[in-house]
Amino acid sequence: MMEQQLQSQPVVGLGDPIAVGEGKLDQYFQITARGSTTRREVVAGITTFLAMVYSVFVVPGMLGRAGFDVSAVFVAVCLTTAFGSLLMGLWARLPIAVGCAISLTAFTAFGLVLGKGLSPSVALGAVFLMGLVFTAISVTGIRSWILQNLPSGVAHGTGVGIGLFLLLIASSEVGMVVKNAGPGLPVALGHITAFPVVMSILGLAAIFGLERRRVPGGILLVVVALSVIGLIFDPAVKFTGVFSMPALSSPGHASLIGSMDIKGALNMAVLPSVLALVMTAVFDATGTIRAVAGQAGQVNEKGYIHNGGKALTADSLSSIFAGLVGGAPAAAYIESTVGTAAGARTGLTAVVVGLLFLAVIFFSPLAGLVPSYATAPALMYVGLLMLGSVSRMHMDDTVDAMSGLLCAVFIVLTCNIVTGIMLGFCTLVIGRIVSGEFRKLNVGTVAIAIALAAFYAGGWAI
Repeated sequence: MMEQQLQSQPVVGLGDPIAVGEGKLDQYFQITARGSTTRREVVAGITTFLAMVYSVFVVPGMLGRAGFDVSAVFVAVCLTTAFGSLLMGLWARLPIAVGCAISLTAFTAFGLVLGKGLSPSVALGAVFLMGLVFTAISVTGIRSWILQNLPSGVAHGTGVGIGLFLLLIASSEVGMVVKNAGPGLPVALGHITAFPVVMSILGLAAIFGLERRRVPGGILLVVVALSVIGLIFDPAVKFTGVFSMPALSSPGHASLIGSMDIKGALNMAVLPSVLALVMTAVFDATGTIRAVAGQAGQVNEKGYIHNGGKALTADSLSSIFAGLVGGAPAAAYIESTVGTAAGARTGLTAVVVGLLFLAVIFFSPLAGLVPSYATAPALMYVGLLMLGSVSRMHMDDTVDAMSGLLCAVFIVLTCNIVTGIMLGFCTLVIGRIVSGEFRKLNVGTVAIAIALAAFYAGGWAI
């Protein structure tokens, strides 16, 4: 992707007068040139932060169920979001916040660790490898080729499937959906009047209302409110403090920083999952960057994102960093659109987000205060948002659309994202051939379909 370079200016010195400092800040981020003000950018950064800070509770909760040290993951999420957002703001100078993606977190926790039985260190190795591949294809331009040539139906179907997967994970975690003990269907409705279920339903409905009213940090408000209710009425929820120094590990757990097992991730049983992580991130993160940049007025008349190359590289480098510090794969956050709606036009907004997440590191005790029914509504809401990818499918191209829908459904039915992707690619290729539309296929699509089919036929799938 072609990119237009911004004029680089020296960073403001600490000893400069305020007027001079603001002038250099304006020049570096081109605040006035982009029709904004420093105050507006800072307010937009705070607004974006409030919209996405729920991730510091949701991501540790998900990875914690897979055996990760919750305190260490809390720090990793803060560090990854700070790194990615600061890199995006200072280098690409776009108002796009980067953090541990909820969808890719679900893939890591429930697909790799709980699904395939990998250890957290091997899963982090897979995240690190995913970041390397993601960065390589971003720098070389292959990422743009993938977006233009790989089937959009399977890409959007993967998003729908992960959204449904998130709904299943969240609802089963609070007991809304349970394993069916009797004959017939595999799942059944849980105790609908149970305290966690009622809290989750009320929380989800509250998020609907708050988001509709465009209340900044609506999801965070629900998480906090349900945690307070749990602290009052649930004996299992205990207050352990508010502030503490960053904990890189807890008793009985080793530090996650630098713990990734790259050799273990280079196993044939893991590599297809790395590929699936990359594909999911390519379509999800790139679409988000384009949407946020467009809303901020940073897409030119030819459709190119201002500093697009740097933006695509910044979010992929953040996944490498996430693997190093013990977090989930990173991606641009769609919540950045909340900031652009508040007037964000420059990278200063992303810098503010990054600095605020660094400050959050000192509030790690709060992560242990948040029960599963406080984060379940957030997971459900994100999952429901991802179902919107259905609208992007080309229903007039039935082979492409049906392959994508098959991919989505079997991600949920098999609780395996790679299996859904495999079935999507294979049915697409066969469907194109049978329909006489084989000219719509390209080498990349056919190669991926054959590789995934061979992977499963060879018995490497777990």
